[in-house]
Amino acid sequence: MGDFREETRAWLEQNCPPGARGPGYVPIGSKSIELEPDTRVWLDRMIEKGWTVPTWPKEYGGADLDREQYSILIDEMKRIDARPPLTGRCVNYIGPTILEFGTDEQKARWLPICARGEGAWAMGYSEPGAGSDLASLSTKAVRDGDNYVINGRKTWTSDATYCDYIFVLVRTSPDKPKHEGISLVLVDMHQPGVSVHPIRLISGASPFCETVFEDAVTSVSNVIGGVDRGWTVGKRLLQFERSTHAGINISGSQGGRSEAYSLPDKVRHYVGEKDGRIADRELRDRLVQNDMNTRIQKITQRRAIAESQGRAPGFASSVVKLTNALNIQEGDELLMEAMGSQGCRHRAQDAVR
Repeated sequence: MGDFREETRAWLEQNCPPGARGPGYVPIGSKSIELEPDTRVWLDRMIEKGWTVPTWPKEYGGADLDREQYSILIDEMKRIDARPPLTGRCVNYIGPTILEFGTDEQKARWLPICARGEGAWAMGYSEPGAGSDLASLSTKAVRDGDNYVINGRKTWTSDATYCDYIFVLVRTSPDKPKHEGISLVLVDMHQPGVSVHPIRLISGASPFCETVFEDAVTSVSNVIGGVDRGWTVGKRLLQFERSTHAGINISGSQGGRSEAYSLPDKVRHYVGEKDGRIADRELRDRLVQNDMNTRIQKITQRRAIAESQGRAPGFASSVVKLTNALNIQEGDELLMEAMGSQGCRHRAQDAVR
C-alpha cells in the first residue's frame, strides 16, 4: 500500500486547490447553489478520479477502492486539511441504499447522478402525525398505470428549499398492517405537485421545511427495494444516516471535516489564564472530561469501522451517533458558559443575520 499512499499524496497535493482546504462550505449537490471557483474545480477533479464515492464500483462513478485504500485516502485528505468534495443525503443516505436494494436499472440511472453531485436530496420520512411512530404515516401513493400519484405532507425535510429530489416513505397498501404497506419512492421535486414551506426557527433561520405533495407523480420504476418493502429499506437507510453522523463513513463517501477551532483555546479566550492554565478550575475539569470523552469517541468510531463488514452499518452506528451528539452538546454548553453574557450577544447577532 506504500505506492498507493505516495500516489494519493502526490495527486492530492497537486490537485486540491487552496480554496478547498480548511474549514468551509461543503457542497450538497444542489443545482440551485453556485459553488465557489476552487470548490467547483475540486469537485470536478474528484469526480473524474472517482473519489467522491471512492468505494463504489467504477461503473457507478466510484473508484472501487478497498477498505485499506479508502482509509489511506481519508488519512491523506486530512493531512492537507482537504474538504470532502461532496457530501449530503445523495452520497451518504440514498446512494448506499440504492447500491444495496436497487435494481440494475436503478443503479445505472441514479448512482452516477449521486456520485457527480447532480442534484441535492431531501428526506421525506416524518409527518405532522407520524414522528416517533413513523409507521403510522398517511402520505399515500396510488398506482395509475406506470406511475404513482402521491398526496400528503412531510415535515422536517431539511434543506428542501435547495433540493432537487426527495426519497419518500409512502403508503402503497392501506389495507395491510401499517408496517407492511409502506414503500420507499424517489420523487423529482421540480414538478407542480410538490411545494416546500420553510419552518422558521427562533434564530430566524429556516433549515427545516414542510414538503407537501398534491397529485405529485413518480414512475413505478422509482420504487426502491420493491413495493410494500419500504419499512425494511427505510430502516436500512437510517443506518447509513446514523453512520454518517457518527463519523463512521462506511457508505463510501467522504466525511469528517476537521474542527474549525480548539474548544480549550476558545474557553481560554473568554475566561483567561492563571499560571498558564485556564483560570476557572471547574471549567478546566469539565474540559478535561470532555476531551477524554472525545478521544474515547474517536477510538470507538475506529473500532466500529474495523468491525463493520463492507458497507454494512449496524447497531454501533446508532450508539456512536448518540454519544457523539451528547459530547458535542456538552462542548457547546461549556463554551456558552465561558462566554457568559457575550454568548447571548452572539446568539442575538446570529438571529438577526
